[in-house]
Amino acid sequence: MTQIAPDTGARPRSGLATVISLLWRDKFAFCAALFLLLVVICALLGPLLLEGAATKQNLRGRNAPPFDMERDWEFFFGADALGRPLLVRIIVAAQNTMMIAAGAVFFSALIGSSLGLAAGWSRGRMSQIIPRLGDVIMSFPSLLLAVIVLYMLDPSVFNIIIVLAITRIPVYLRTARAEVLEVRERMFVQAAKVMGASDLRIVFRHILPVVLPTLLTIATLDFAFVMLAESSLSFLGIGIQPPEITWGLMVAQGRPYLTNAWWLSFWPGLAIILTTLSLNLLSNWMRIALDPVQRWRLEMGGRKND
Repeated sequence: MTQIAPDTGARPRSGLATVISLLWRDKFAFCAALFLLLVVICALLGPLLLEGAATKQNLRGRNAPPFDMERDWEFFFGADALGRPLLVRIIVAAQNTMMIAAGAVFFSALIGSSLGLAAGWSRGRMSQIIPRLGDVIMSFPSLLLAVIVLYMLDPSVFNIIIVLAITRIPVYLRTARAEVLEVRERMFVQAAKVMGASDLRIVFRHILPVVLPTLLTIATLDFAFVMLAESSLSFLGIGIQPPEITWGLMVAQGRPYLTNAWWLSFWPGLAIILTTLSLNLLSNWMRIALDPVQRWRLEMGGRKND
């Protein structure tokens, strides 16, 4: 007689619970994810709650030093040259900084990955023409190209997103094409062909899920690069213009006061460094978590075989 195994009460964990569990196995990635979550919350809620305080000037408190317990919490990081609280301005500036980086990464990943999929799957002229397009874009230094275009156009948020997106298209194009060239020769793709599946179905149903983890990992790293590029443009004076604000613009505005008010550039610069570091740590975690061959390192608590 067949015996029924007793119900131990164990239930399969949801996808979110699995992600949190894998994050917890890597403490650095877990802390990075918490910090990035805080940055996203600041970007979403900061301008709604604190925009008035971020633009309020008080010339009597110009270049006020940080950690002054006698002042309000808004001035914990000090004040800028116009007496505006730095902590509040950093929170509010997170929106433009994240919006530019996220927009540029989204459009570059969407366009570049689509072109890469087409170039990798096609065996005709498209497979030769599309990679040359990426080579043309890569022949220009990305920062120099952004500088030239922004000198000709109005340095608005939309224009900066488009310029930075164009400069990053070749990264996704070449990566997606290389991945597709390797995946299209696998047995499951050949089986889909034999079963009569259309090209679009094969590319988006069978190939894209295999390529997507690599593209997501690159996008996480590219997010940090784009954010640094935007900060560089703002520091050079051709990025976001006042009264709009980004972390890079705050660093540029504090440059004349480095000798006597170092905190004007230090705190927004620290926000850039911590966000970039968190993105790199999270990207490294994603590279392992999305790879079934290496995921066991996280599932075993990060222990490695000696």
